Amino acid sequence: MLAVKQFIPVAKEGIEIGVGSGRFASQLGIKKGIEPAPDMAQLARSRGIEVDERIAENLPYAGEQFNLVLMVTIDCFLNNIEKAYSEASRVLKSGGQIVVGFLDKNGETARKYKSKKVKSSVYKQAHFHSPEEMVSMLMKAGFGRFEFCQTLLVPDPEKVETPVPGYGKGSFVVVSGIKS
Repeated sequence: MLAVKQFIPVAKEGIEIGVGSGRFASQLGIKKGIEPAPDMAQLARSRGIEVDERIAENLPYAGEQFNLVLMVTIDCFLNNIEKAYSEASRVLKSGGQIVVGFLDKNGETARKYKSKKVKSSVYKQAHFHSPEEMVSMLMKAGFGRFEFCQTLLVPDPEKVETPVPGYGKGSFVVVSGIKS
């Protein structure tokens, strides 16, 4: 949460794509979300989030509606990540910000999931990305001026780490980009 929070502006009209249970959105003051799973959408609604049960690749909004798009650990589940980023860009106002949190495919956590050392039905079919792949896809969607931070340098569920700038050492990376 700390890694994502450091990129979230105070004054914003934002949406979380892949809002899940609404845990991030509710704690970050984001009032709208997209979530295709009905059970998760209901959990988000119980946290006060207005949820559309849609997919990231086909957002139900006119262009230039939001100042902020948040996406946390959904990249690895999307059918068409480039289309999802294109849609995020479409609904963002010029100069709007995208914040994407993801498990670095080169990080220890993603490697454990892919090697099946960690039993997880959720991540069984996940396709993880590197920071370089993320930047390439975000640039194609019209984003630039990227900033990064990382956490889970020493994955320990009992410890909350302070995020550090950059990427390459932590399993969880957050990239912030601005719509050109």
